[in-house]
Amino acid sequence: MTTSPTTRPPLPVIQLRVPTDEDAHAWHRLFDDADVMEFLGGPAELSAYEEFTARQRMHDARLGHCLWTLLDERGEVVGFTGAQPWPAKHAWGPVGRIEIGWRLGRAAWGKGYAYAAALATVERLREVGVERVCAVIDTGNVRSTAVAERLGMTPGEEFTNPSGRTARCYELTL
Repeated sequence: MTTSPTTRPPLPVIQLRVPTDEDAHAWHRLFDDADVMEFLGGPAELSAYEEFTARQRMHDARLGHCLWTLLDERGEVVGFTGAQPWPAKHAWGPVGRIEIGWRLGRAAWGKGYAYAAALATVERLREVGVERVCAVIDTGNVRSTAVAERLGMTPGEEFTNPSGRTARCYELTL
């Protein structure tokens, strides 16, 4: 019996950019969805995204990386991807390490954007000299877990977040 190799569709064309003030509005619109925010505490107010995009611009200026706005082949915002330091203000998680992540609006799910974005993030991080990253993923989030595993990340320690949910820290040496 012979088997043929599994072929995957080509990755979608994406662009990454440092978030703008306008991206706060796009993120708010895309993520104002209980399913999108299921593992992240639920939808947030616009002001949270305004602060978040401002912080990402600061990270990019200081570190050379941030959570970038993710654009599809038409230049439309479909989410974000990138990396930032795990906040020291959190009393849990991989404090002091660089965490990569991705979040997409529901219309972009299942089209390869998350994996394409994760690959682009890894390449950009290598370019600025980051040697190791992690991704903290809720254990119930099978979509993000699949992206991390496809990226070659290995499962590590588990954490309990403040809401009582369990998250696993995936690791990748660049």
